[in-house]
Amino acid sequence: MPTLTRLSKTEPPDIAETRFFHHKKPLSLCCGKSLPEFTLAYETWGELNADRSNAILVFHAKTGSQHAAGINKSVPGLGVQWNEECQTGWWDGFIGPGKAFDTRNHYIICANFLGGCYGSTGPASTNPATGKPYGSEFPIIEFSDIVESQLLLLQHLGIGKLHAAAGASIGGLLALSLATRHPGSASRLVLLATGLSVTPLQRILNFEQITAIESDPDFQGGNYYPGKGPLKGLQLARMIAHKTFISLEALAERSRQEVVIPSEHVGNYILSSPFESYMLHQGKKFPERFDANTYLLIMQAWQHFGLAASAGTKTIPQALARLAALPVVLFSIDSDVCFYPEEQDLLFQSLTSAGAKVEKIAVHSRKGHDSFLIDPDLYTPKIQEFLEN
Repeated sequence: MPTLTRLSKTEPPDIAETRFFHHKKPLSLCCGKSLPEFTLAYETWGELNADRSNAILVFHAKTGSQHAAGINKSVPGLGVQWNEECQTGWWDGFIGPGKAFDTRNHYIICANFLGGCYGSTGPASTNPATGKPYGSEFPIIEFSDIVESQLLLLQHLGIGKLHAAAGASIGGLLALSLATRHPGSASRLVLLATGLSVTPLQRILNFEQITAIESDPDFQGGNYYPGKGPLKGLQLARMIAHKTFISLEALAERSRQEVVIPSEHVGNYILSSPFESYMLHQGKKFPERFDANTYLLIMQAWQHFGLAASAGTKTIPQALARLAALPVVLFSIDSDVCFYPEEQDLLFQSLTSAGAKVEKIAVHSRKGHDSFLIDPDLYTPKIQEFLEN
């Protein structure tokens, strides 16, 4: 049984620490290849109870990290900047004493995805066979592989069954994958702003982002380490994605905060509105904190996601049948243009038909998909009630 490191009782409760799980055995992947070993960066909050029954596994979204709550000033050994945008937990309003995921009652775990760039083994990590960064030699990762790697982390922590699995956006797809691949692994599911499958619009937007990165001459087929990499391609990919994170109303409000510099150019084009300035700002700051190869891995995993294939069944209803009688709470954001409300309706109907005890909560927010990050008050009462009942 591993020893669980605790923060000193003299430290402020909002100080977080990244820990590392080193798995020294090969991990077989869905693509048919394997990793000889791997590391997952993870963080925990709260205390594990005596029978280890109060653990909640949180899956982060596409460009998130293991750092979901509190303040973490640094993570050792990263190839990207752990800047101010990273240092405050991305779900800090949701995890902590008295918050949605109440650390007085629950032990919360969040791990950086396999293939990630925040301490988990990924393309920038050293390939033990060559002594150089994996780069293009890093194998294709699927959501199922991410789930399996995190189950090994749970085994390392001595956790046999989760009180709950939770995820928002593609994190919700991962939570669904966990529950259908391993029925009984979690006693309930918390799903926010997610869906049942990859929609045609998502596929198009994802493909545009992949093309933007791979078309950048500095991408070099993924073998750009230790160079700067495809900064312009990654910038453009972020701009393509960012417009799905916020509603048009929120975009208009945020854009008023941006100063348009008339002399600023994009090629021969001169910026002419706060909308353009805002989007350019969002694109330019992103490559500082994220790796292009990791971005491509996650995008490709999303493109390849199929719930039935992940669960090893022929159809989605067969996969969801494994969730019969499982309590599920599903949050649908009415202004979401990444996972549209219609997708939540389909997920709700499919779970209900499968016999799950599902409740759908309509969240009324003007902030779009990002609401699941920045509107904790709209989610907290229901999540608390759901986790405590």
